[in-house]
Parts: sequence; C-alpha cells; structure tokens
Amino acid sequence: MQERRVLTDIQVNRSLLSTVLDTPNWYWPVVGALSIIVGGFVTTIILMITFGLGITGLNRPVFWGFMIVNFVFWVGISHAGVMISSILRICQAEWRRPVTRAAEVLTVFALATAASFPLIHMGRMWRFYWVFPYDFDRMIWPDVRSPLIWDPSAIFTYLTGASMFVFMALLPDLGNLRDRTTGWQRTFYAIASLGWRGNPRQFKLQFILGILLSGLILPVFVSVHSIVSWDFAVSLVPAWHATVFAPYFVIGAVHSGVSGVVTMMVVLRKLFKWDDFITPDHFDALGRLLIAVATAWLYFFMLDLFFGIYGGESRELSVMDQRLLTMPWGGMFFLIIVLGYIVPVSAWLFRSVRRNLTWMFVLSILVNVSMWLERLWLIVPGLQNKERLPFDWGVYEPGLFEIMLVVGSFAVVCLGLLVFIKLFPLIPVWEEKEGQLFQAEIRIGKRRVPAIIRE
Repeated sequence: MQERRVLTDIQVNRSLLSTVLDTPNWYWPVVGALSIIVGGFVTTIILMITFGLGITGLNRPVFWGFMIVNFVFWVGISHAGVMISSILRICQAEWRRPVTRAAEVLTVFALATAASFPLIHMGRMWRFYWVFPYDFDRMIWPDVRSPLIWDPSAIFTYLTGASMFVFMALLPDLGNLRDRTTGWQRTFYAIASLGWRGNPRQFKLQFILGILLSGLILPVFVSVHSIVSWDFAVSLVPAWHATVFAPYFVIGAVHSGVSGVVTMMVVLRKLFKWDDFITPDHFDALGRLLIAVATAWLYFFMLDLFFGIYGGESRELSVMDQRLLTMPWGGMFFLIIVLGYIVPVSAWLFRSVRRNLTWMFVLSILVNVSMWLERLWLIVPGLQNKERLPFDWGVYEPGLFEIMLVVGSFAVVCLGLLVFIKLFPLIPVWEEKEGQLFQAEIRIGKRRVPAIIRE
C-alpha cells in the first residue's frame, strides 16, 4: 500500500471545498451542454405524452424495450452507493473514505432517473398514483401480489434511505461551509446544517447513525433488485420465468454499479486534481473487488442460460436459439461475455493495470456497455420469440425517441452530479481529516483509536 502524504486541516479544506467556493473555467460550458441534452430528454417525454407511445418502436408483442432496459440498468448503477458505503463502513475499511459520498450521490441520481422510466413507459404517466392502494372511497385495490406494485414501494424506500445516508454524512461539511461563506450561502448552509457544532457528542451520534443506517439499508439493497428481477421471473414469458433471476440481477447490479464508481472516480481525480485523496491504492482495491464480483456475475449468467437449455421446454429452447444463433442477439451474447468478463478480469489480474487510471477508466466503461447490452439481450428476445401465433410475431426496432431517452438519462445523472458538486463537497472533508489523523498516528506508532469516538 502506497503511503499517502499527510495533509494539514487547512490543506484538506482548501482542496476539497474548492469545488464549492471556486468555479473552474470548464464548469459552466459543460453544464450548459448537458442542460441542452436534458432539454431534449424532457422534450422527448412531452412528445410521448402528447402523441402516445406509438411514436416509439414499441409494438405488439414487444412492449418492453429501451425504456425498461434503462430502468433495470440505472437501478443496477444505484447499487454502488450501498455496496461501497454501507458494507465498507460496517467493515471499517479505511480506503472507502474518498469514494463513499460520490458513490452515495451516484446512487441517489441513478435511482431517481431509474424511477422516471416506468412512469414514461406507462404512457398515461399522470395516473401513476393508481399503483398505491390509497383511495378507500373508490375501492381501488391494486393486486399486491404483482411486482409492478412492489417496485414503487421498494424503489422509494431505497431512494429515501440513500438520501438520508447522503444528508447524514453531509452535516459536518455543511457546518464547515456555513463558517466559510457569507450572504445567502451562509443562510442556506446554516439552515441545512441543523445547528451542527462538531462537538464530541454530535460526532458520536453521527457515527452511531451511520452504522444503524448501514445495517438497515442493506436488506433494502438486496430486495430492490430482487423485486426488479421478479418483474420478469413471475411472468410466463419464456426465458424470463427463472428462479435464479434475483441473485443474478443483484450481483449484476453490483458489477455495473462499482464499475460506474470507478469511472466517476477517474474523471473526478483528473478534473479536480485530487491526487492526494483518490490514489492508485483505491483503484487497486476496487479492481480486486471487481474480479470477485465479475466472476460471481458470470456464474449466474451462465446458470440462467443452462437452466433454459437443460429444461428442454420448446418455448425456452426457441428463445435460447434466438439469443445465441440469430443476429444481432448472437453477436450481442459474444460482446456481453467479452466486454463484461474476459477483457476486464484478464486485465485486473495484473496489479499494474489496476493502478493505471487510463486502463481502469476504459475497462469500467466496457463493463457498463456489456451490462446495458445484457439487459437488452435478456428482455427483448423472450417477447418476440417465434413460438407465438403468426399474427403475434413482432420485431423491436428502437427509434430516435428511445435513443434520445438513453442519451438523456446519462445527461440527467451527469448534470445532477455537477450541480451537487457546486453546492456540496463530493469527498467528505471530515472523513478525510480523520483519515489524515490515522495516517499521522501510524507514522508515530500510536495506537489507532478512531477520532470520532474519542472524548
């Protein structure tokens, strides 16, 4: 492990609060470009509401296409925050400190983006409230056995928990910003910090709250993508009706989510010169973690494939034949395996690759390209299989509107992250100061006692 340079409190404040107190030259042009794309995203949604879903490439019987693929993909990306923050916080992993908040914020924006796609896909999105059994006068009781009812409950619970996680960890930094700003900014941070003074009692309470939230949100972390997988598994669509979907979707979500965090860390390190905070050691640790996660994902991916083939059911075999032997699905299967496992894991076995930022950036992008294709490969062939009656055959050909929604969803998440960076520090200042104290204690040979629990 490379020894990190020990910084003073002033150096930590100057480096990590600069994103809030100063604006780099590239910031507003990038925000402007992303805002234009987000405007196109919103315009696309308005056109779909005005003219109906018929303007898309969706058709009978393929009613699930890019929009549901995006939904599953972004829910998967959102799993990075809990995986890195909750599990590593409970395990007291020291290397987690610079990446926890970035992962948590990515979780919030990715999950909010994911939640928008079922609403768009509804067509009549203004009737979304019908999934909640609230109206006792009209006796509207949705079928609570349907995962389409479970989805909103799980996703909004997860979004609430993730938002609480971010806000709880922000309190010390909000107090720090309150003391370093003037005017409306000081008023804003004073209200948001909830009277934070940084005394030992407040730090103790925050430490306990962090552990409690970590423990409470972990079951939600597992259940959310399990419920998303049951959207498919409880249906009778061939190649969807599989019991392995829940663990398969969860481990795939972790694979794509942690890779997304790697991509974001590389970009942030380059943009803000955070070489003292995000080091090659962090990429080395994430690369080793991803080897295990990717191997587990490949196991479940092949298990789902073998279950469909060995079952011997004609409709299942028809879908598997289409997935593996017809284009573009056969070529897509090859790309999923190569980009999602063979290329990145073969590279991550080498320490020099794991510690190289350029390689980690490229490999993490390849993984998420593979994960997006995998969702498409899983969803569409089962709907357009040729075992149906001839008048019910159909091929999904995505149109410009779906492509715009895909591009726009990435712009929404990136724009959200940039707005957050301008208002709040993306690396926890107080956690970095605690980490610097640990480094100093190690150097002088003192016992490592967490500063957060000392009187």
